[in-house]
Amino acid sequence: MIKAWTQKHIHGDPVIWAVVVLLSCLSILVVYSATGTLAYKMMDGNTEHYLFKHSGLVLLSLSAMWVAHRIDYRYYSRLSQLALWLSVPLLIITWKYGVNINEASRWITIPLINQPFQPSDLAKLALIANLASMLSKRQQNIADFKESFIPMLLWCGVICGLIAMTDFSSGLLLFLTCLLIMFIGRVPIKYLLMLLIVGALAGSLAVQFGQRGETVVNRVERFFSNEEIPFQAKQSYIAIATGGITGKGPGKSVRRNFLPHPYSDFIYAIIIEEYGFLGAIGVIMLYLTLLYRGMRTVAKSDRAFGGLLSAGLAFALVAQALVNMGVAVGLGPITGLPLPLVSMGGTSLLFNGIALGIILSVSKEEQNQQKDRKLKVSGSLSKAA
Repeated sequence: MIKAWTQKHIHGDPVIWAVVVLLSCLSILVVYSATGTLAYKMMDGNTEHYLFKHSGLVLLSLSAMWVAHRIDYRYYSRLSQLALWLSVPLLIITWKYGVNINEASRWITIPLINQPFQPSDLAKLALIANLASMLSKRQQNIADFKESFIPMLLWCGVICGLIAMTDFSSGLLLFLTCLLIMFIGRVPIKYLLMLLIVGALAGSLAVQFGQRGETVVNRVERFFSNEEIPFQAKQSYIAIATGGITGKGPGKSVRRNFLPHPYSDFIYAIIIEEYGFLGAIGVIMLYLTLLYRGMRTVAKSDRAFGGLLSAGLAFALVAQALVNMGVAVGLGPITGLPLPLVSMGGTSLLFNGIALGIILSVSKEEQNQQKDRKLKVSGSLSKAA
């Protein structure tokens, strides 16, 4: 009965489904452990508060993924343009009037339900989908500077620039994702170099006039200097060093009591402390598997839009994961980016679920195309016989 229901309602790449389920289960376990002290202090000893809250958000993310994967991915081409136009005023409102946390306005509060919402997550998804759509429609005249490149350049500059004003790391990662999609989409190298120059100028403006410009400069300088290690990084290194090969065991982290945001920015350090080197490698392999399964559609999909869309979304998600993990182990300056599918969060979990649902929708179409090709081959062989 379960198998029949699964075959009827669950489609797309089974490997991606397995990776997402494993990361979701890990997320619930580690967030429960990482928020224990916070819940005890903030919720009068109710240590299960964040467990139930986060579990509900994970289920919401999985539900969004399931709904998104049931929709033909070609519809997202139409929705992306509307979402982009909606994102621009939302990003401006957030920048100027959003909820300010740690000297950055990245959230707005949704009226009536009084819940925080991060417009940059919507903007990222919309830009990647729209860029894939524009590239697929312009493959025949991709070298046309005015008709093909200028619209893409404008959207990349506006969206990445607005995001960078409040979250430089996210804006930079999105910009690199756009470069990758354009490279795969056969945009001439000279145009990509031009985009790099424009991106460098926009990044300089974001550092100069953005809310976190001074923080970005300080963190980069401290990373390359020989001064004392920042407190967050020091606690992260201690957690990693004491994790050993197999870790201390689930729920036995000590550094969660000292690390700022152990359930978000530095959750990978808690994973290594509790699950050890083996757990750390396992998480990396899950993300790399997700990247491979998302990128393979570029070669296998019959439609350019599907391949570019899946590759762009997979790269954006995994690139953020690698940056988060790299920061935790000291390979880069502190960024404040959460670990996708694992860190506690609301908007990020929801839009990660939607992004994965779109990737699954593309893989579902790819599977249907393979079945059709096999049926045609079988029919031809039958006629020949």
